[in-house]
Amino acid sequence: MFEDRQIRAQLLKGTLPLLILATLRDGELHGYHIARRIRERSGEALAPSEGALYPALHRLEAEGALEATWREGEGGPRRRYYRLTAGGLAALARAERDWAAFAGGVNRVAAEGSS
Repeated sequence: MFEDRQIRAQLLKGTLPLLILATLRDGELHGYHIARRIRERSGEALAPSEGALYPALHRLEAEGALEATWREGEGGPRRRYYRLTAGGLAALARAERDWAAFAGGVNRVAAEGSS
């Protein structure tokens, strides 16, 4: 049987692109702030690691869903800021529809088993 941590890690892996796109809907952010916002908005239930977050950001950028620019940090190193493109907004809408259908199906199966 899977442990809760393993289940959560697999769910995060599969939903990370949706979470990133949804987080950037409000405006551009750099990687650390994207991860922090996901953690905060999920009530600390989801905490993407750097090892998962940055490859996902790079894939979304390569697919044209995100654009990135380097900026000088405030008293620190340069940071790469990510923002949604028009294609990213369309991808977000598709991902939200897919997630709603998937989650609804899982809920129906789980509810059926508890009847």
